[in-house]
Amino acid sequence: MEVVELMTDYIEGALAPSERERFEVHLSLCPPCRDYLDQIRATIGAARITEDGVPPSVMDELLHAFRDFRRD
Repeated sequence: MEVVELMTDYIEGALAPSERERFEVHLSLCPPCRDYLDQIRATIGAARITEDGVPPSVMDELLHAFRDFRRD
């Protein structure tokens, strides 16, 4: 398993309990992996947007664009 897949599975809770435990032991001993995991989490956090964070005019434009897209 590649590092990115392993990190993603860890964050998503998709690792088997034994794999998760082994991975967490590794994280406790490997600062570069902890740093990388922190970077991935920060990226995920920065990419999240909620409807409340979108101005009404932008929401209207998006809804209009998607309605037109579905008609085509």
